[in-house]
Amino acid sequence: MNAPTERSRGLYRLTENLMAACMGVMALAVFINVVLRYGFGDGIPASEELSRLLFVWMVFIGAAAAYPAGEHMAFTSLVGMLQHKPAAMAVMTVLIRVLVITACVMLGWGAWQQVVVGMGSRSVVLGYPVALLPLPALLCATAIGVMALIELVRHKPLDLGHAGDTE
Repeated sequence: MNAPTERSRGLYRLTENLMAACMGVMALAVFINVVLRYGFGDGIPASEELSRLLFVWMVFIGAAAAYPAGEHMAFTSLVGMLQHKPAAMAVMTVLIRVLVITACVMLGWGAWQQVVVGMGSRSVVLGYPVALLPLPALLCATAIGVMALIELVRHKPLDLGHAGDTE
């Protein structure tokens, strides 16, 4: 695996900070809501909607950040058996990258359709455009698809650093 560049480290820190901010705001909103509900008999309805929106964004930011770091779940035991057969490994690498790109296209297409549908409606409590809920899925699919396409074009080998693990 190549050493991370300063730019990729900066992007990784940015995604970590965004996820931490989402988690912090969610935790604070839920905590305040719980205290108000149990202590005073009334809560803030917006905290549930805000937490749901931030959770969706946090998950997809994390998914996009995990791809270049090789942190997604992988079934490397099957592909690991091909390590000593370079031709078969090359074919499997291309197949896996094509499957990742195909999955990203399908996820992106579905998310795009939901974004378009959500443009015309607003959330019940906070009033934000409902398109903000599927938007991170579209952005994540685009980011991972582009990264997989770049890896495919550059003929980057699969990272089997954890091939001995059973996953």
